Amino acid sequence: MSNKGEVTRRNVALAAAKALRNKNSSKAAKSAAGSALSQVRRPTRVASQKAASAASKTLRNSGSSKSAKTSAGSALTQRAENSKA
Repeated sequence: MSNKGEVTRRNVALAAAKALRNKNSSKAAKSAAGSALSQVRRPTRVASQKAASAASKTLRNSGSSKSAKTSAGSALTQRAENSKA
């Protein structure tokens, strides 16, 4: 499993924290936000298949907030390159 060496940027980390604090955020949105936050300043960390699936679900959900979608997008870009999506 290789990684592109990407890390979560400050603005994405803030969006992820906002999604985690939001009581209306779905379980999938919170999972994706947690994954994005776990990758702050850690380019060797990659999103698990479960987190990537949750991020994908969050991005497809029209009711997801902008902050949830921002953190979900970040989590997806940091998944392992050879994962089956």
